Amino acid sequence: MSTYAAKTEVTADRSRSEIERTLERYGASHFGYMTEPGRAVIAFRKGNRQVRFIVPVRQRWRALSLVVKAKLEAVETGIASFEEEFYAYTLLPSGRTVFEETSEQVSSMIQTGMPGRLMLEADA
Repeated sequence: MSTYAAKTEVTADRSRSEIERTLERYGASHFGYMTEPGRAVIAFRKGNRQVRFIVPVRQRWRALSLVVKAKLEAVETGIASFEEEFYAYTLLPSGRTVFEETSEQVSSMIQTGMPGRLMLEADA
């Protein structure tokens, strides 16, 4: 199985800069980056939404650049809304993403076939 940009010579800094330029072109602002051993975090704001991606480093920056461009192009052309494309990565007031808050509940509903009401920790 081939990993996108596995042998890239593009630096992480260049990929990160490309991601920021792409996001700015589509109206995003308030960028933040953090790296730690084995992973990196990129966060940004678009309108009243805060979004965060956590990725393993190096070639994953190239893949993230591709993903961000594709998502923003889908929004720009009307294929999907910003909320649909970035929903899972949207930050909640708790500092966790929508995915982090709801993934176990969604998995349970799928596994049991039972509809349920998604509850955030604050609702419990």
